[in-house]
Amino acid sequence: MLRSQELRKIGPEVDPLLLGSGWLPEDLNKPQILLESTYGDSHPGSKHLNQLVEEAKIGVYKANGKPAVYTVTDICDGIATGHDGMNYSLVSRDIIAAMVEIHAKAMPFDALLTFSSCDKSTPAHLMALTRLNIPGLHFCGGSMMPGPNFISAEKCYETNELVKKGEMTLKKQLYFQVNACPTCGACQYMGTASTMQVMAEALGLSLPGNALMPAWSNLIKHLANKAGQQVMELVKSDLTPSYILTQKAFENAMMVHSAVSGSTNILLHLPAIAKEANLSIKLEDFDYINKHIPVLAGLKTSGPWPTQILWYAGGVPGIMMALKDHLHLDALTITGKTVGENLENLREEGFFHNNHLYLESFGIKPKDVIRPLSSPYKPVGGIAVLKGNLAPDGAVVKQAAIDLDMHQHTGPARVFDCEEEAIKAIDNEDIKPGDILVIRYEGPKGAGMPEMLKTTEAIYNRPELLASTALITDGRFSGATRGPAIGHVSPEAIDGGPIALIKEGDIIRIDIPKRSLDIIGCIDGQKSPEEVDIMLKERFEKWFKPERKKNGVLGLYVKNAGATAKGASMY
Repeated sequence: MLRSQELRKIGPEVDPLLLGSGWLPEDLNKPQILLESTYGDSHPGSKHLNQLVEEAKIGVYKANGKPAVYTVTDICDGIATGHDGMNYSLVSRDIIAAMVEIHAKAMPFDALLTFSSCDKSTPAHLMALTRLNIPGLHFCGGSMMPGPNFISAEKCYETNELVKKGEMTLKKQLYFQVNACPTCGACQYMGTASTMQVMAEALGLSLPGNALMPAWSNLIKHLANKAGQQVMELVKSDLTPSYILTQKAFENAMMVHSAVSGSTNILLHLPAIAKEANLSIKLEDFDYINKHIPVLAGLKTSGPWPTQILWYAGGVPGIMMALKDHLHLDALTITGKTVGENLENLREEGFFHNNHLYLESFGIKPKDVIRPLSSPYKPVGGIAVLKGNLAPDGAVVKQAAIDLDMHQHTGPARVFDCEEEAIKAIDNEDIKPGDILVIRYEGPKGAGMPEMLKTTEAIYNRPELLASTALITDGRFSGATRGPAIGHVSPEAIDGGPIALIKEGDIIRIDIPKRSLDIIGCIDGQKSPEEVDIMLKERFEKWFKPERKKNGVLGLYVKNAGATAKGASMY
């Protein structure tokens, strides 16, 4: 029996309350489908989702189901960056997942169809789908149209610096501001929003070809209608996420992530989703795959192409076709078919041929965007996991976005206990070429793990620092981060990790090829590894945990956040 019908038997108020909400008597016996979106005026990634929900409703009705629309909107990391609002970003993932759980359980519904586009909402929805384990799928809200000359929002950090220097007028800057985000959809670079859409499809929880679709097109509306019909098929077959989210599915997702040089934030979100499926993903798994799967698509901000160009070149299915010899093609998906069967169906239906026709308008060939394994864009994957006496439990760097000259770097530590202090030092020109900025107490338990995009962009837009200055933090980074930025340092400072013990002038060595991150000396000079261990032990004995009181929901998060390497989830 359907879950909703069991509720009707024990709850005499259910039927009149639903009828009072506009339901028809004949709707009561139908499968009841929860359409949960992050629609709202929050940002371009969510503003248009109501249109997709409406199309999906029609699809549900076509298949003789009754849709119910609920909304918990998300925040935009681009708007929250550089101030205290960013501390609420990661916690919003867990809260959105919790609200979807509450909505789905309180009815209860027979199936779930989620709609989101961006950084924390998409992993939140994937966590909720996995936790609830009822028939359901995720619908990706698609990608934003590229601006003129492929400009996107991160360009405005550069224009802001030019205005400050008197090298650009406010009128010229307005041109970039107006055209950087010309439509709804996820931002045009392979940041966390686009990465999470790619992950939803690569895991098998979204319809083939859905991730990064043009958000403004009729194509995505047509697919939303099909999603509404497909969720009804899932109800009939009782196909739940537990059948789909196997170890093979996560390995497929990690391989696709490596090939598109996705955001470092995936090392938070994918383990959190896996945890909901009672599976474990380790940092070593990401590092192993990124050593063996090269970057095949040069996507902004570590390459020339905006994400919509990737969709025209074949999108996630195009990447999977290039990786066919490595993927688990027998992994099941929400179509009821395997990855390999989906790819063959797309080929027969003309998906790749039709998408490639769009590229002709840009004068671009598919092989320019998705390269074969024999001649990749970069020889190894986008992510590297570093360990050493500074990060015993690991740290993460987006190596694909770093100049090769900075893959090995040694320099003095410039230590800051919050991002604001570091930005002030950069603005005051107190940071010198060769320095290594250390921003600590910004981990999940310390501050909610905010991203450091404003800091990385401040470094990136200063030529004297760009190719010579690194940043290390127990916080995290935007998927759009460029330059030598190492995050997720674990254990975090608030737990007394070595990053809490660093002093101004300590000598730090970064060696990405060797996957190491170490303190190798202090202001008195270089020391042996044994001497550094003794030094850190002595400092730890004198260290005391600082008072960093957080109230409200942020206080709830920092008290309950798990380890960074396991997804930093409250659950």
